[in-house]
Formats: sequence, structure tokens, C-alpha cells
Amino acid sequence: MEEKVIVCKDLTKRFGDFYAVNKISFEVNKGEIFGFLGANGAGKTTAMRILCGLSYPTSGEATVAGFNVYKQTEAIKKNIGYMSQKFSLYENLTVLENIEFFGGVYGVPSAEIRKRSDNLVQKLGLTAEAKKLVGSLPLGWKQKLAFSVAIFHQPRIVFLDEPTGGVDPVTRRQFWDMIYEAAATGITIFVTTHYMDEAEYCNRVTIMVDGKVEALDSPANLKAQFKANNMDEVFYQLARGAKRSGD
Repeated sequence: MEEKVIVCKDLTKRFGDFYAVNKISFEVNKGEIFGFLGANGAGKTTAMRILCGLSYPTSGEATVAGFNVYKQTEAIKKNIGYMSQKFSLYENLTVLENIEFFGGVYGVPSAEIRKRSDNLVQKLGLTAEAKKLVGSLPLGWKQKLAFSVAIFHQPRIVFLDEPTGGVDPVTRRQFWDMIYEAAATGITIFVTTHYMDEAEYCNRVTIMVDGKVEALDSPANLKAQFKANNMDEVFYQLARGAKRSGD
């Protein structure tokens, strides 16, 4: 039996009469690259905030790394990493200062931070830039560094919210190579994106439409099910079907 590191059952988040997340259910296995896909406004980020212990659900059940999203949010935060497209690094700090700061926030011992910092800047090819302000780096390098910082404390799960937004296709591919490497060490990757081609890189994907899970399977199985050539076609069929059912 594969270890389930995320379990959701009928998870719901309501704002007044609006359902941002509407009774979603799924499970994520240890070491899996799990894509959480959908257009902007589909409910992806709202659901992720609940799973990260940053927001409480209105109803339903969920556990992350074995901890309850209602009662054990602090324990959840200690066992996860998080990276957002909008904010992940302090641009007025240097590369090394960012690594050291987040290492401390995540509770990594000082001696271990120094050791891992040296290894990380070498691995990323940032030795010459280690004492430069992060704000001076190209966006692609910032994203690679932000991901590396998010897994610096070796979390059980890392949540990536639109991590490749705004970067060029080559950098996106390199970023996904880093994701594969992290997953190979046993870290579970939970990634939201509106780039349907990135679904091809995931072991399984959930497709959200208007706050609901409309599909959940491997990319290959979904393409076969919908007789589609790519994930864009799968999403189009799902979105069109959801719109028709709501008319």
C-alpha cells in the first residue's frame, strides 16, 4: 500500500453564497508529482491555502502529512515547503542571506544551514552570485532558488503555486528537472498551474473547474478517455461540459 500524504474528502470553502472549493475529494501518494490544474479562478489557490494550514475549510475533511487541517495547522507547516510565483524570496537580501533566513525559519540548525548553503549555491551554479542581491537575478534563477529554498529543510511535501509563471520554455523545462530530482528523494510535489502542457510532467493530475474536481487520473489515461491529443483538449472538453451543465 502506498503511503497517502494528503487525503481530502468533500473539502469545501464557501464565501457567503460563493463556493470557491466545492466538495473536492482526492488522495496524494508519497513521492508523487501531483498536478492541480485549472484556469485562473478555478479554486486551486484556495484549496492549496487550506492544505498548507493557512486557511480553514468551511466543511469536509483533510489531512496533510497525517495532520488535521482544522486542529493541527502548525504541525502541517513544519512538514511542508511552499513556493509562490508572487512571493518567495526577499529581493533586498543576497542569495546566501535568503537561504540562511529561510533555513532558520524552517528550523534547520545553524551549522547545517552553513553546510547546505555552500552545497546549494554550487549546485545551482550561483557561487559567483552568492553575495549579490536576489533582486538583481533573472526571473528564471529566482524561481530555481525559490524552489531550492522551499525544500531546504527536506519537507515531506512541497506546495508550488504557479511556480513557472512568466519564465521562458527552456527555464520551465529546467525547473521541472529540479522537481523530478526532488520527487526521487521522496518529497511529494503538489503543483498548481494553468499551463496544461505541464500536466504531461505529472504522475497524476486533478482538473478543477469552477471549484469542483472534474477529472482525476494520469495524463495518458485522461487523454485516452477524452480522445484528446493533449491536455489542452482535455481541459477544453471539461470546461465546455461544465459550462453547459450550469446553463
